[in-house]
Amino acid sequence: MPRVRIPAPLRQHADGQREVAVAGATLGEVLRALTERWPGLRPRLLDGDGGLHPFVSVFVDGEDVRLLQGLQTPLRADAEVTILPSMAGGAERP
Repeated sequence: MPRVRIPAPLRQHADGQREVAVAGATLGEVLRALTERWPGLRPRLLDGDGGLHPFVSVFVDGEDVRLLQGLQTPLRADAEVTILPSMAGGAERP
């Protein structure tokens, strides 16, 4: 079963889970199952149309899914899915 790594900023929406096993043959199926289990993750991962949110990067076995097949990316049973939310901000200019 694919394993999903949940980054620290999103763990509060997933009962503090760092990594979970989620059933699914494609990335879309896995993210759908993940967000059904923890609905608080949905607006942080998926846009209003169910597509991948533009402010999150997802990697399957180290490959950016935007360079693969997006949510249609097939997953092996032992695939590793890594979620990276975008970071913004920083110091103001003097």
